[in-house]
Formats: sequence, C-alpha cells, structure tokens
Amino acid sequence: MEKTGKITFEEIFKQNERRIHYYIHRMNVRDPHREFYQEGMVAMWNAYESYQPDKGPLSTYFNYMIRNRMIDLMRKHTRVQEKEALCIQAHRTVLDEGHTYSKGQASYPLLKGSEVILKDSEFWGKIRAQLSTNQWKWVQHSIIEGMKLKEIATQEGVSVDAVKSWGREARRKLRDRVEEERLHL
Repeated sequence: MEKTGKITFEEIFKQNERRIHYYIHRMNVRDPHREFYQEGMVAMWNAYESYQPDKGPLSTYFNYMIRNRMIDLMRKHTRVQEKEALCIQAHRTVLDEGHTYSKGQASYPLLKGSEVILKDSEFWGKIRAQLSTNQWKWVQHSIIEGMKLKEIATQEGVSVDAVKSWGREARRKLRDRVEEERLHL
C-alpha cells in the first residue's frame, strides 16, 4: 500500500522503528512479552494510515501516536493490577470471615474476640482488673472486636469524645503497666 508517494509502510517502519524503542525506554517500561512494542507498531500503522501532510510532519505525528498509545496501555495495566489487588483483598476478607481492621487503605485480619480472650485469659483478666468499666468497654470493643469509635459511642449511648477519653485513659494505664513490668525484669 502506497500512502505517501512511493514510500511503503515497511520502509517507513524500518526508518522509524527506533521511536518505539525510545518511548519504551523513556517511560521505563519492562516489556518482556513485547506488548508495548506491538502497541507502538500498531500506533505507527494508524498514524501512517491517517496522516494528513498539511497538518504537520509525519515524524511528529508518529511520536504523538506512539507515546499516547503506550500511555493508554500503561493505564490499562494499572487498572487491571488495581482490580486484581481488590479481588485478592476481598478473597482474604472472606477467608478471614470478614474480621478485619482498617488502617488507611490497608485491611488486616483480626482474630475473633473470643479467640483473643481464650488464648490468654489470664492476661486479659489482669488488664480488666486495672481498668474502669468504661475503659474495659473501649478495650473490648475497639481492640478486641475492631469497632470504630462512632459505633462504640452509638452502642453505649455516649459521645465520640467520651469514647476517645476512655481510650486515652486505658492506653495510659496499659503503658504504665508495661513500664512497671520492664522495671521488674
């Protein structure tokens, strides 16, 4: 097929193949399956087919098409990776029976409250003896069950600030207990 005078696409491709490699390296793309190279070839073919000489030089049009097609492919790969990560996270949540706590965008498995208490009931008994009723509620709901402050406040019929206060005091007492045990060791 002769598009621009007597020059065929094969000849133009041989002259401009380095453009594809240039953009692969410039964008720091690892291309073990030559997927980006193929995308660059298709972009060059499309540019060759749709080129209009009165709009500007062919080389500029090649650069524009190759670069943008590679960016589109990179975005596609990123979307696929994000979807796979979400799927894996959802699968882990199901395996953990949905018992997780979130920190930022990450979600971590949480043992069931009864499992935690059963594992070291002596430890939790000592902790409970040092805390007030409200502070123990904070430990039970927040640490063991993984509830959010607002959920605890709603369940207990108090303000979120009250629950925060319970947590501050409980943490202070627990820190003091840990310091005492360090001194005894």
